[in-house]
Amino acid sequence: MAATETRKDVVLDVKDLRTYFRTRWGEVKAVDGVTFDLRKGETLGIVGESGCGKSVTMLSLMRLIPMPPGRIVDGSISLDGEDLLQLSEDEMSKVRGSKIGLIIQDPMTSLNPVFSIGNQVTEAIRIHQDIPRHSVMERALDVLRKVNIPAAETRVRDYPHQMSGGMRQRVVGAIGISCQPMVLIADEPTTSLDVTIQAQYLKLLKDLQQDSDLSLIFITHDFGIVAKMCDRVAVMYAGKIVEMGSVRDIFNNPSHPYTEALLASVPKMEEDVDRLYAIEGQPPTLHNLPPGCSFAARCPYVMDKCREQYPPEFNVAEAHHSACWRLE
Repeated sequence: MAATETRKDVVLDVKDLRTYFRTRWGEVKAVDGVTFDLRKGETLGIVGESGCGKSVTMLSLMRLIPMPPGRIVDGSISLDGEDLLQLSEDEMSKVRGSKIGLIIQDPMTSLNPVFSIGNQVTEAIRIHQDIPRHSVMERALDVLRKVNIPAAETRVRDYPHQMSGGMRQRVVGAIGISCQPMVLIADEPTTSLDVTIQAQYLKLLKDLQQDSDLSLIFITHDFGIVAKMCDRVAVMYAGKIVEMGSVRDIFNNPSHPYTEALLASVPKMEEDVDRLYAIEGQPPTLHNLPPGCSFAARCPYVMDKCREQYPPEFNVAEAHHSACWRLE
């Protein structure tokens, strides 16, 4: 019964998602068989080095992969029971912003410099919300107040260049939640913020989530943010999820060598070391992946089997699984 009830709470169910890019060097398997789900009101963290497929996975969920050279070759993305990969582009345009929102890490690449803030916040509301025209700006002001934009009545007439980085990031967040989506994807939204503003922004996202029972996907390199924000964590490497579990399980019992290495790379204030830990080597090129485990060349526990065959997922504990032959 408990398992059935948990499945009823699932708002996003991704199965065997594969997104490839055609390049002059060959086919790049940027997302290669990714499977995960997201429950109502839950925050899922996705971590990994740059180039591991985190952002491409999220762009695939939004159906924003540039085609060509990219294409979603296989899998399913079920949002509230509806497979997004089966929708036409017109149908998908009605889902983006209304049911699933996106906060991009650099607000200056997502805010148009020639339109006012008010114009950009009201755009999604006008498209997706069936409310009277005279109420659109009032809804936009309400959303801006929710993200703590001071003097919102005045700032709606400003342009992006007239705002600080922290204010622009809040505006992008306001656009993301303006139509009250079921799922909000935050792609490293604190990268351009200083530490003080970062803490305020994270608290803001947490408050918004609690107010609306929002489901949140948080992409980050920062394990401190993961510990503060997330319920579960997916660790990605070379286009695959290599380990997934609760925050407690991942921090206390990392079961994949890559997860161990990532956690070891986080500096510890209580330790006095001459040299910080770094993962040796480089991630493999995705157009020429080696046979077997993609992490084998950098793994301190590598066995012959690791170089020959990619490991299946092994259950470490309830809702905690890892793709590593050491768990066989």
